Amino acid sequence: MHDELRAALAGLLDGLPPTQAARAVDRLISHYRGTTPTDAPVLRDRADVAAYAAYRMPATFEAVRSALTAFAARVPEFAPRTHLDIGGGTGAATWAAAATWDGHRSTVVDWAQPALDLGRELADGTLSGTEWRRGVIGDGLSVPEGTDLVTVSYVLGELRPEARRTVVDAAAAATAVVLIEPGTPDGYLRIREAREQLTAAGLRIVAPCPHGAACPIVPGEDWCHFAARVSRSSLHRQVKGGSLAYEDEKFSYVAAVRLPAAPTAPAADRIVRKPQLRKGQVLLDLCTAEEGLRRTTVTKRHGTQYRAARDAAWGDAWG
Repeated sequence: MHDELRAALAGLLDGLPPTQAARAVDRLISHYRGTTPTDAPVLRDRADVAAYAAYRMPATFEAVRSALTAFAARVPEFAPRTHLDIGGGTGAATWAAAATWDGHRSTVVDWAQPALDLGRELADGTLSGTEWRRGVIGDGLSVPEGTDLVTVSYVLGELRPEARRTVVDAAAAATAVVLIEPGTPDGYLRIREAREQLTAAGLRIVAPCPHGAACPIVPGEDWCHFAARVSRSSLHRQVKGGSLAYEDEKFSYVAAVRLPAAPTAPAADRIVRKPQLRKGQVLLDLCTAEEGLRRTTVTKRHGTQYRAARDAAWGDAWG
């Protein structure tokens, strides 16, 4: 699915001068990284949408796919039949859902018609059956009864607080909800707030947290986030001026379900920082169900556990 998405994006900027594409991306990134939410679409026309999709869709896809993969590992019996992507724009989360499960039908709702049009164009022949629907992301938003999965990725930060709460409340009507935001302190705080809304609405947290209690992180001192490796396109290198062939997309997320507790795989600790390899030992920073945040040291004396620790990655379950 990743290769198919890259192939679809490959010719997106044909005919658009590289400098124009770079300026469009630069302007849009400045907006998205700003602190002023909006109640109107940010992507205004096809040039905006094409430039931003070529630059951002691979990273958004990898972040969402990472979150969905962690969720699917915790709830292996779950396979959505219906998927609603709120504020999905050009459909990166819909591509990620298709890379995670087969046989479901997706609907992308967004308020920017140019984004929906381009998303439909990119998905043509690959994400068959996907519906692309224009709608306001905020007051009046509703999730159809019986929806199995709702995704909301890189959207909450664009919204005013009251609209943000409305979107999360609407999403909570689904069987499963996965919310993804940038892996910044502010993005984490939005996920933390949404996590509390989801638990108050009766959903059970399944990833990344190994528990449904209050987050043990002290706001302002640290934040919970993860990383997904993304291959850089020529546009990435042009806009950022970097020489590496890849970058790490940082993201925060939460996944919650209404499924009964019994079928879900037992909760494991979560590795919340990049493992630190030392001579003969590995240091793992964990979020745990019983002890909150703690660091554990795995040494060669632990045998197979030590080998597993050396192969472990940031974001993996542990134990």
